[in-house]
Amino acid sequence: THTHTHTHIHTHTLTCDLNIMNSWSPEALVRKSQEAKEQAYCPYSKFRVGAAVLTSDGTVFTGCNVENACYTAGLCAERTAISKAVSEGHKSFKAIAIASDLEDRFISPCGACRQFMREFGSQWDVYMSKSDGSYKLMTVKELLPCSFGPDDLRARENH
Repeated sequence: THTHTHTHIHTHTLTCDLNIMNSWSPEALVRKSQEAKEQAYCPYSKFRVGAAVLTSDGTVFTGCNVENACYTAGLCAERTAISKAVSEGHKSFKAIAIASDLEDRFISPCGACRQFMREFGSQWDVYMSKSDGSYKLMTVKELLPCSFGPDDLRARENH
């Protein structure tokens, strides 16, 4: 009986989380990014980062930073999450949440991640969080104003 009760509670919790993600509350997305942070592979910097990206159809993909002894070969959490989504056929995004262990300030995406996000549009939301789950909302466009993107290359084709 105890095992059955535990299974039922776990299933109920999972169902609630899925329902939250389908209607996508920012808090639920931040929570997913915090969970992803737990998988971070960062033996060099010890700076754990997690990300959760919400696709236009309501699917969430998570990612963590993956460092490498050849430092420049490392991957940020945001690019990991977005690459997972793209590799599964998703190219339209509503939001991304980013988490770290920073307590006194919101985690901000690096320049490379801002450009990577911009590839898939500038009008989607970025939730930059603190370790306590509080967050600051900005759009990709606000994080990377006057940006270069796919439209700039398409414009070249028309000349």
